[in-house]
Amino acid sequence: MSVTLAAVRVVLNTIIDPNTGASMGAAVKDPQIRIDGGRVLLQIVLGYPASSQVAALTALVTDAMHAAGIEEVQIDMSTKIIAHAVQPGVALVPNVRNIIAVASGKGGVGKSTTAVNLALALQAEGARVGVLDADIYGPSVPMLLGVSGRPESADGKTMSPLVGHGIQTNSIGFLIGEDSPAIWRGPMVTQALEQLLRQTNWDDLDYLIVDMPPGTGDIALTLAQKVPVAGAVIVTTPQDIALLDARKGLRMFEKVNVPILGVIENMAIHICTHCGHAEHIFGQGGGQRMAEDYKVTWLGSLPLDMAIRVSSDAGQPTVASAPDSAAAGLYREIARKLAGRVATLPRDLSDKFGVISVKRT
Repeated sequence: MSVTLAAVRVVLNTIIDPNTGASMGAAVKDPQIRIDGGRVLLQIVLGYPASSQVAALTALVTDAMHAAGIEEVQIDMSTKIIAHAVQPGVALVPNVRNIIAVASGKGGVGKSTTAVNLALALQAEGARVGVLDADIYGPSVPMLLGVSGRPESADGKTMSPLVGHGIQTNSIGFLIGEDSPAIWRGPMVTQALEQLLRQTNWDDLDYLIVDMPPGTGDIALTLAQKVPVAGAVIVTTPQDIALLDARKGLRMFEKVNVPILGVIENMAIHICTHCGHAEHIFGQGGGQRMAEDYKVTWLGSLPLDMAIRVSSDAGQPTVASAPDSAAAGLYREIARKLAGRVATLPRDLSDKFGVISVKRT
């Protein structure tokens, strides 16, 4: 059977990538399709990390080709994570391809725990990842990653990130005492955050996860305007009072032209460790309804699980300490969808243009 490029394209366009929601045809350019009689060789480059999914995605494409009568298929699947566009006029951070803000609008919903586990999940899928703790008044990333000490500075101007579980990180928590409050007003806080972001020597990161402070006040708004963010994730619980503030957080990012990558519902269900009874302590389906109301991606839900709390307090986050657990599987699934959403955004083209100057003649 002779195979044509058009026939291969038809098949690829019918295959939906579960992590991006887009067709596989969007990830394959014509030069990446080679046809030798009835044999097809495909080079598929994913724009997000998915090392655990290569076999499944390869089988998905192969099965679709076989169903269309194309029997001989060879697939070379790889990953290339590129930089994506940020807010206009905001300076980029060297050595960081994509910055993702993780916000909640309200404290106490497990935002920091979610942010750290998402970072570890992205790393487990093959990405280079860092975490910036942007909560000056309540830094928790050092404890969550089990990291202590002070960042070193070779030149007295910049600092090296500390590393926990393979994740590069920086936090005001490394620079002040564990029980010392940061009694600073807004301008000092935002200046400190910009220094943590721009004076840290991040090393070739695909993603920098920014654990945002709760609320939509001056600090969060300044961050949203001054940090070159590819997109934002909203973390909430199903509870109505949490959703009320989560909606405000979502609207804040929309107003400053930061794409909403999706909504994550935390503490969605509790399963009793003794009897196995499942109970929706904080309500049911609120995060998904919020995503539907605002027409943004529903990334998934996470359980209210004692093991997550215990491992977090011990500086051994679930994805690192129990990688084969059901909870770690959920974090990885959500992380793949999150990275998949980033991959669908417009790419950063700032390096394609030189400095443009206007001269009067």
